[in-house]
Amino acid sequence: MALEPSNQQYSPSSWVNQISSLLNIGSSLDMERGRKKMILKPILISKNLNKNGEEEAVLLSPTSQMFHEPDYNVYVLAIMGWKVPIEVDAMKAEIQRTMLKHPRFSSLQVMDEINGSGKMRWVPTTVNMDDHIIVPQIAHDNMDTDKLVEEDISSLSTTNVDMSKPQWEFHVLNMKTSHAEATSIFRIHHSIGDGTSLMSLLLSCFRTTSDPTSLPTLPVSSSKDKSSLSLSNNKKTIWSLMWQYLIKFWLLIKFWFNTVVDVFLFIATALFLKDSQSPFTATRGYKWSTRQKYTYRTISLDDIKFIKNVTDCSVNDVVLGITQAAMSRYIHRRYEVEGKRKFLPEGMRCRANVIVNLRPALGVQTLAETIEKNVKVIQGNCIGFVIFPLTIAQFSNPLDYVRKSKTSMDRKKHSLGSLCTFYVSKLFLKFFGFKGAAKLAKRVPFQTTLAMSNVIGQLEEISCAGHPLVFVAPTCSGYPTGIMVHVCSYAKKLTFAIAADEGIIPDLNQLGDDFVDSFMLIKEAALSKLRTKAD
Repeated sequence: MALEPSNQQYSPSSWVNQISSLLNIGSSLDMERGRKKMILKPILISKNLNKNGEEEAVLLSPTSQMFHEPDYNVYVLAIMGWKVPIEVDAMKAEIQRTMLKHPRFSSLQVMDEINGSGKMRWVPTTVNMDDHIIVPQIAHDNMDTDKLVEEDISSLSTTNVDMSKPQWEFHVLNMKTSHAEATSIFRIHHSIGDGTSLMSLLLSCFRTTSDPTSLPTLPVSSSKDKSSLSLSNNKKTIWSLMWQYLIKFWLLIKFWFNTVVDVFLFIATALFLKDSQSPFTATRGYKWSTRQKYTYRTISLDDIKFIKNVTDCSVNDVVLGITQAAMSRYIHRRYEVEGKRKFLPEGMRCRANVIVNLRPALGVQTLAETIEKNVKVIQGNCIGFVIFPLTIAQFSNPLDYVRKSKTSMDRKKHSLGSLCTFYVSKLFLKFFGFKGAAKLAKRVPFQTTLAMSNVIGQLEEISCAGHPLVFVAPTCSGYPTGIMVHVCSYAKKLTFAIAADEGIIPDLNQLGDDFVDSFMLIKEAALSKLRTKAD
């Protein structure tokens, strides 16, 4: 999760420094921006030349090939709304000018049949843009265009990109909806990269609306002045130093204890620990539908920050609080029959499988420069998992959902659990191959209630080929879970993209409305608290 930027990065070679940073008074780990430098840097790929001086193919990483396993064939869907109808030729030219310079967007993924190893290779090819720019002809006169767009996005979950071409497509829907004048869907196979690397690559195609020559920027928080957190030499005494180091020692113990607990819960979840049965979970023996439904809701980011300031928490705490409140509303309504409850959801085990990017993103400016210089940069997939407990209950004060989120999030921030899950997956890859790692990766989302991730967006409004962007809603297809919630900020907006197996959540739009209603209730509670303080 990464709605709030951070300069902290995870690196196994610098755990001691990381822990020392943690133990400074007033500092904390930022789970949402789990980062690392060592082996997780963007990899510069040199050209492998054969005896004839021709470029040889490069093997897919085991993690990338894992996304091609049955029941784990995952695609990233970037749903984008535009202020004007899309000029297909202009958009095609911009994509060809920028993204095709990245080798993974101009390479086939081919099975290595010569060695019989079952491994796949990146094979450079000539891209025919007409094979990748899809403009479906949909009659929409006197029809609900919002529903038509959702149905078209849903249909993408039933098909795969043809392996005879690079694994991406750009779908254009030139029909006005309640959200935008036109909608597009960038469909990219997850083997090409994770959400953070793909977001940086996508932004390299954009320019700021206020200055068409400037690249968009992602917000980065400034690090705290450590000198302000330490005692001056004149004020230091032996007792203050002893007390300070005693606190640091306690935080160190707490740090490692939380890490051990998180790793144990991750392994236990993969092996046997399953969430309680609810409308969001699949029953034993459930056969996954081949079709997923999608919906998205946009709210004000300024209002989110207002709630954050009133409750003295983080943006991520508010987002998770809204998610808990929305799920609680949905579950209680589903179990309510003629005023009588068939089931008491209080006390049920309900957890989110939070997907965390562990790599420092290659900046948009840097990425654009490397693309212009034809430098081959691969970022690939580098993700960890955090098992986050969700509270399903009906609180009289909606702000309690945010407070519950803050309590759980504060503990997760003081843990290296997400980094350790990455290395657990690496061990599975080493000893059991990508097929064994894929089984592990499938078990965790199946055993939990929902998958959740968020991506930090740019602060300013941006345009691509003269098309101003209204919103961006990233999501996935093919991920083996009943429901997914992706959150992305853009300008002064925050968009929840919700995806669900149609056999588990038949009324997905109602769940989307629950997110908006929960946000409004929490906002009203924050306003009421502020008015009470003023009085």
